[in-house]
Amino acid sequence: MKIRRIIGVLVIVYIVAIIATVIIIGQKKTVSIDIVAINELVQKIELNWIDIKHGKFESIELQSNIAIIDHDEQVIFQSSGVSFNTLYNAIKDREGIIDLYYQDGMIGKVIVYHNEASILEQMKKQLLTVLIIVFIGLLIISVGYIVVLKSTIFTPFNKLQQFAANIARGNLDTPLQVQTNNPFGAFTESFDIMREELAIARSNEYNANQSKKELVASLSHDIKTPVASIKAISELMLLKVNDDKQQKQLHTIYAKAEQIDFLVTDMFHATLEELQQLRVEVTEQSSNILFEMISKATYDNEIVCDPLPACIILTDELRLQQVFDNILSNAYKYAATPVHITNYINATHLVIEFSDFGEGVNEDELPFIFNKYYRGRNIDGKSGTGLGLFLSQYFMQHMQGDIECCNRGDGFTIMVHIKLA
Repeated sequence: MKIRRIIGVLVIVYIVAIIATVIIIGQKKTVSIDIVAINELVQKIELNWIDIKHGKFESIELQSNIAIIDHDEQVIFQSSGVSFNTLYNAIKDREGIIDLYYQDGMIGKVIVYHNEASILEQMKKQLLTVLIIVFIGLLIISVGYIVVLKSTIFTPFNKLQQFAANIARGNLDTPLQVQTNNPFGAFTESFDIMREELAIARSNEYNANQSKKELVASLSHDIKTPVASIKAISELMLLKVNDDKQQKQLHTIYAKAEQIDFLVTDMFHATLEELQQLRVEVTEQSSNILFEMISKATYDNEIVCDPLPACIILTDELRLQQVFDNILSNAYKYAATPVHITNYINATHLVIEFSDFGEGVNEDELPFIFNKYYRGRNIDGKSGTGLGLFLSQYFMQHMQGDIECCNRGDGFTIMVHIKLA
């Protein structure tokens, strides 16, 4: 729209310049020469030449200025405002020149001034003024046109180029600003819609990949618990069975379980490295589910659990089961003693304490026990990844709870804080 306006103004300036030129040329004043009066003047000069030479000249009224010179080009008379130079200049300026005769001889000339040169000079000045005004107007319009081109075409095109570069680099969060007066409006709007669709597609792809990774990580870690149970039961049966054939079979079961545990650990480790977070969905649950969770993690009836208070807790049942499995699995693996589970309620949380009767953890290692991949010095060659307590803390904190640990004089205790509804 702005470009059309500028073109319209440009056409108007050209038209005004043409009209002004025509008017200036049309205003040229033509000098009307009174031939009869000039003939009378010439006759009068010729009849009174002697008196005229002595300065006795009675002029008659003429529309043109005149000058009278003798044959030696000496000025005998000239009208006010006239300055005779030479006859050559008069001829060059196309002035009227009439010969004077007296007694059959040429005695001088009468020069009639038309003022043609001054009129032409005035016209030149007027035309030059018009041309200067037109040039300045065209210059202003050209500058305005360049500014409009820059704002409506070049700047949007540069933005479009930068936008395409951002898309190529994968930056889909920067929108492309669309202006209403932009000639690329529909084009840029289509590009911005493409950016939004690409961002949605990337988000969907990311969420799908995250879900797959979470599923793999969750299943990998969950598989380790029943595998650990198989290994533990195999070890117990090996202690009780005396038959060589059965012992060989149990050794095979234990070895395969150990192999599965090793493979699952590698898969879980690789998946967790890429995974940013594991999903935790907190809901209100009855505390009755806690006893069932503890029962699922019991090894050879070595867990003693005090009665649990009736209350409503905020938890993710699946994630809390993983926490209990990790704690009890570690107690069985490293302490190899019965576990006593007690509980109490404070102002905001239900606190469940898992107490074993082993050697505990070195005091200087307690600050690091919940770190990723950290394993204490008491592992004694036992397999593990150092992720169980790390994940347990992650799950509890995302369920608005927490997990702590401490040494006792007769063992080691882990406290799980479960948020009350």
